[in-house]
Amino acid sequence: MPSESTVRPNDQIDADALAFHMKPVPGKLGVAPTKPMATQRDLALAYSPGVAAPVRAIAENPETVYDYTSKGNMVAVVSNGTAILGLGNLGAAASKPVMEGKAVLFKRFADIDAVDVEVDYTDPDKFIECVRGFGNTFGGINLEDIKAPECFEIETRLREELDIPVFHDDQHGTAIIAAAGLINACDLTGRRFEDLKVVLCGAGAAGLSVLELIESMGVKPENTTVVDIDGVVYTGRPGGHERLMKHAIDTDKRTLAEAAEGADVLLGLSAAGVFTREIVASLAPNPIIFAMANPTPEITPEEVAEVRDDVIMATGRSDYPNQVNNVLGFPYIFRGALDVRARTINEEMKIAAAQALAALAREDVPDEVARAYRVERLQYGRDYIIPTPFDPRLISWVPPFVAQAAIDTGVARRPISEQDNYKQVLARRLDPTAALQQRISASIRAEPKTIVFAEGEEPAVIRAAYAFQTQGLGKPVLVAREDVVEANMKELGIPKGTLEVCNARLSEYNADYSDYLYERLQRKGYLRRDVQRRVNNDRNVFSACMLKMGHADGMVTGVTRHSNVVMNDVELVLDPVEGSRTVGVTAAVTRGRTLIIGDVSVTEFPDAQALSEIAIATANAAKRLGLTPHLAFLSYSSFGNPPGERTTKVQDAVSRLDALGVDFEYEGEMAADVALDPDHHQLYPFSRLTQPANVLIMPAVHSASIAVRLLKAAGGATVIGPMLVGLEKPVQIARLGASVSDIVNLAGIAAYDLNAPAA
Repeated sequence: MPSESTVRPNDQIDADALAFHMKPVPGKLGVAPTKPMATQRDLALAYSPGVAAPVRAIAENPETVYDYTSKGNMVAVVSNGTAILGLGNLGAAASKPVMEGKAVLFKRFADIDAVDVEVDYTDPDKFIECVRGFGNTFGGINLEDIKAPECFEIETRLREELDIPVFHDDQHGTAIIAAAGLINACDLTGRRFEDLKVVLCGAGAAGLSVLELIESMGVKPENTTVVDIDGVVYTGRPGGHERLMKHAIDTDKRTLAEAAEGADVLLGLSAAGVFTREIVASLAPNPIIFAMANPTPEITPEEVAEVRDDVIMATGRSDYPNQVNNVLGFPYIFRGALDVRARTINEEMKIAAAQALAALAREDVPDEVARAYRVERLQYGRDYIIPTPFDPRLISWVPPFVAQAAIDTGVARRPISEQDNYKQVLARRLDPTAALQQRISASIRAEPKTIVFAEGEEPAVIRAAYAFQTQGLGKPVLVAREDVVEANMKELGIPKGTLEVCNARLSEYNADYSDYLYERLQRKGYLRRDVQRRVNNDRNVFSACMLKMGHADGMVTGVTRHSNVVMNDVELVLDPVEGSRTVGVTAAVTRGRTLIIGDVSVTEFPDAQALSEIAIATANAAKRLGLTPHLAFLSYSSFGNPPGERTTKVQDAVSRLDALGVDFEYEGEMAADVALDPDHHQLYPFSRLTQPANVLIMPAVHSASIAVRLLKAAGGATVIGPMLVGLEKPVQIARLGASVSDIVNLAGIAAYDLNAPAA
């Protein structure tokens, strides 16, 4: 254990990092089995004698190793520690924290199992022989932190000798992300790759790979100038390895300042402070500067801003816009390569990844991404030309481009027949609720519905309505004033006239809605003028009237008001389904198990009758979501032990279901651990549940809220909801200040209609 003296007292980041790596256990990686290991039979299948069957199968057909082992989802992260980050040659052992970190990123961002391997050879031949010996154990090899020029030879030879993808991320990762940024920088400045005048400062592995990739995409070699520590790389210059001198040009320029004059693009992969203000001033109009030295760029955005304001700039740092971050590349490139069992990662696959990233940056950015970076909004433009690492769409966006390029170029062993299905599989890798959401999306696309967005003037609601429409989920209608929507759409970059707007005050149905509402409320103290005012001015009342009168199929609201206020408005117009009640339902997915929980938002302290009605509504919602309900009424006791007056209402609710003869399993009262225990029959052989409960009815709203939040915070559950069920028309109430993606999801649930009969 290191002594206190090894931690510099004034460097809090170092101290935090050491503690992070040491506790609660050393390191960042562990191993978890993917099969059960609970019984003697499990062990017999996992090892002896069961393991003999896959051994024989692989011996007969080596390709089945992908079917019977983890090879197809396993990458080795390999280094000899000769170029660790910006720290230099510190040896193989010192590289292990970095390699473990890289392995963690593979898992976090692409659900790839990665193992770090530190090889204590600096001689290229020995290193290559070592990796060649174990390489085919894995589905791919990620080379990392190997110094130039040896890294070029190592990667080239291993690609030739191994029949799996070998990828030196220090070279190609930076190149792919930089190329993606350059695509969009050219788009914003009206340039073409073939016309660019490019200067590269820094001729290491990453720098030369950036140059070679953009040249393969159209930049002309005669329009590029390479500058290293000795100045411009010109034809006939003495020294320099073969890979470097391949980029030498015939020029009389000898310094970076001379080479940069009039250049369109200045790429830096060198050292802090190399780009001067004078160099920046000498560049062409609307120049593109990628200052990617880490941790300190060649010049900072603040320094550039002192010279000129027409620059599109990227760096390698997360605290500046447009970060060139390799984590945008390698996880998704390997994901696509592994999924088609590619033999290599070729130039076409790298270009496909760059083009995919560039295209994603031009899409509307989810609010969750902006929140992760503590900004109000991210939008395609000079300060947003590269996606951010926490964009949840990356996993389903980039790998299909890479996989298709592998198929098209003949390096894939296994084709992907259906791209849409592949994208859905990818989304499910990191989001356990994706399968549920995909089921809903597929259903509503097949039968599009009209959904009212009641708070139609809000920018987030406008963006959600536009996304709902462009994703083919249905037809949105914004309840709003036309001029406000038009102004906000212009600000958001949404084309004018693409969304339908309904002004409540000017609607042709205003009188009909008022007549209906007056007849409904006249004996509850409402005068006609009160009703008219409600229809004209209250967006929720007007939108609910649209549903009631058949002018729309569903409604989403709640972004600007608390849910109880919204509920009061909606209930002026709509009733619960006959024989049911309005219930808030949440779906929580954790550890492969989906739980439907009710009531989470409506009835604060339900009595026995209310509990039975909540159970029926929640079970029906579970059926609609594709589950067979196994319902448990939860309590602090199980079947009267310990006894208490609060358990009586739960017991009465069960008796009410007995009398109604419902068509789903139910039991209670039960403690939560008993309800979820597949072996609870050993203690309670009389239990009517044939499987662990998947529908949980809570005794009160507060207990439901506590349970959901605990599942999410401590149990790692992914949560959808609350979703409203039981109203005569489908209404979904978003939380106050909900994100665009939340609003889109709830609009989809409204279109799906949880009250409809299960398919």
